[in-house]
Amino acid sequence: MRAIVTGQIGMEKKPYLDAVARFAGQQGENLTLYHVGDMMYAEGTDVRSGRILDLPISRLNSLRRAAFKDIIAESTTAGPGGTPLPNIIVNTHATFRWRHGLFAAFDYDQIAKLQPDLFICLVDNIEVVHHRLHREHDIDATLKDCMVWREEEILATELLAKSIPGSQFYIMARGRHNLTTRTLFRLVCRPKMKKVYPSFPMSHVMDMPDVLAEIDRFRAALADHFITFDPGDVDEKLLLDRGIAAARDGKEFLDVTPHTFGGSKSSAEPIRVRIREILDIAGDVDGQIYMRDFKLVDQSDMIVSYIPELPGGIPGLSSGVERELHHAFEHTKEVFVVWKPKKPPSPFITETATRIFKSVDEALTYFEQNGYFTAKNLFGN
Repeated sequence: MRAIVTGQIGMEKKPYLDAVARFAGQQGENLTLYHVGDMMYAEGTDVRSGRILDLPISRLNSLRRAAFKDIIAESTTAGPGGTPLPNIIVNTHATFRWRHGLFAAFDYDQIAKLQPDLFICLVDNIEVVHHRLHREHDIDATLKDCMVWREEEILATELLAKSIPGSQFYIMARGRHNLTTRTLFRLVCRPKMKKVYPSFPMSHVMDMPDVLAEIDRFRAALADHFITFDPGDVDEKLLLDRGIAAARDGKEFLDVTPHTFGGSKSSAEPIRVRIREILDIAGDVDGQIYMRDFKLVDQSDMIVSYIPELPGGIPGLSSGVERELHHAFEHTKEVFVVWKPKKPPSPFITETATRIFKSVDEALTYFEQNGYFTAKNLFGN
């Protein structure tokens, strides 16, 4: 497979994709990685590190075209006997900002020659992206700026994918507790694996450690056997809720521990975020969650939802999970539900679900017996 991976500045795509390539090698797979930015610097030997966007746009375009020319030439002939390389990833951007303007970071004629099978736009929690951006660049950007740039990158990548017949577009989170390197490896090197959207309550179970542990086991079990697009890998709703609470307390800043879900602890140093900036992105957070999660459902083969039993025997069925199930049903996806409460599910669940299970183990047994699992290599991937 030939994949183009995009993502806004501040994603740290290079070390992430290097980890994907190492993982592929450990699985005995040949995966060739091209970092367009590095190739542009190699071509422009007079350009100082970190200053490439100071160049005239005509020079930027010529350096990028030279990099892609080399990628096309090598990737189509460097395989055994002059054949194309079996699996490649091109690390680039779909857009860039130059002197306050927005520009395309690709040339359509070269993308068409490369003929990618996959376009993947990486995303991450916006406060983490904002932190990396200011740590690595001399820039004055707000959380709002970063939210807008992310939307631009996603849209441009999707439009580019639509212009290449037969190609597929995916949004994928970089990952917080663990990098999603195995997921990206499988997208490129295991394209026949089933793609699953794990659905589960989030916001209203944050302070229920036992329920969160159940949900984590469910997520991990699915990730072992499928390509999963996990909505819990981006938790900006938690950032917003904490920001609103801090504003009520009259605070000016919020110290956020990155890469957390459900309030769990991380060894990483907290990131200090201005409360005013968090409140400024309230509408963006809700709107992008709505858009992104539905796209994750759309790019999956099926949805598997976990409904825990909350204290008092209440089914942990949030409005978000209900809407995801309905969206999947309306878009002809297979809909599976693991229903843990003793109280039976409503007709809105029973009439839309392909099948309802009493446990995760029961669901996995069904999937295995009915051919949902793809054969793995000796390493289990």
